[in-house]
Amino acid sequence: MSTQELKSTIRDMVVVGKGILAADESVKTATKRLASIGTESTEETRRQYRNLILTAPGIEKYICGVILFEETLSQKTDNGISFPEHLTKVGVVPGIKVDEGLAEFEGSVEQYTKGLDGLGSRLEKYKKFGCRFAKWRAVYHITENTPTEMAIKRNAEDLAKYAKICQEHGIVPIVEPEVLIDGTHSIDTCYKVTEKVLKEVFAALKKENVMIDYTILKPSMVISGKEASNRAGVDEVAGKTVKCLKATVPAELPSINFLSGGQAPQEATAHLNRMHTLGENLPWYVSFSYARALQDPALKTWQGKKENFGAGQIAFIKRAKLNSLATMGKYAENMENNNLNIVAVH
Repeated sequence: MSTQELKSTIRDMVVVGKGILAADESVKTATKRLASIGTESTEETRRQYRNLILTAPGIEKYICGVILFEETLSQKTDNGISFPEHLTKVGVVPGIKVDEGLAEFEGSVEQYTKGLDGLGSRLEKYKKFGCRFAKWRAVYHITENTPTEMAIKRNAEDLAKYAKICQEHGIVPIVEPEVLIDGTHSIDTCYKVTEKVLKEVFAALKKENVMIDYTILKPSMVISGKEASNRAGVDEVAGKTVKCLKATVPAELPSINFLSGGQAPQEATAHLNRMHTLGENLPWYVSFSYARALQDPALKTWQGKKENFGAGQIAFIKRAKLNSLATMGKYAENMENNNLNIVAVH
């Protein structure tokens, strides 16, 4: 195991003012995204979508790493350079989603994540494409009877096994335990579940001898269910999220990069910003690893049309810049309508 590789990747990915772009949507999810703008999903239209985002001028100012999907590894920019090579060239670390999706757990609504079989050999293959970090997502449903202790334990164990295998291959693991936002649950219920999940995850990582200082956590925020009445406001979400993290996450973890998990772009940015203005002393770097909350404005602006390409890239960079400001507690809602001096480069 090369700790030097891990150390170098962490150094390049834990940079104040920068976050991680999640661009690892499966073909099925990418198809849904493209359908939302009336564009048919083909390998070429998915490549065009990736090209729009990944070649946006200035991406490296706000984004330190990009989680890619396997299909994207061998696709190329309009200039004929592979996406991982392009990212490396501009100073952004390429990474890869390595889990193989969700499967039914114990015949219930709960799920576990597939992909541990053959993971080591896949990591070696991905390294040849230039990938230096990986991501594995586990999900937890909040209902009256879930998540169960069994599901929490199974997902924690699998996340830890994945993280251990990654580090053995010189790859930094992003550990993603996502407490889903779907449902009518209160923020207090979400707090209890998130606390239990994170405690179990870190206990499992410790048991597997995973090096926490070479690991990145990608959690969900402590937030009310999407269909809840009287959903908690920005202050409460930020306060309870930080409280939960302080109760569960070891100080030696270098970075916490939140998923947006179905939040609107402005909502995800405002929550992140407030965590940095609470006056709390945070032992870790707290940033973002958003997918939709970074890409949606670009997608809606682009509409799959060549003439909107430059405007789509500006929309993406603006969102990235707003989240960058949020990691330093410098975002304000009135910035949403400003152009932030971002110009198109053709």
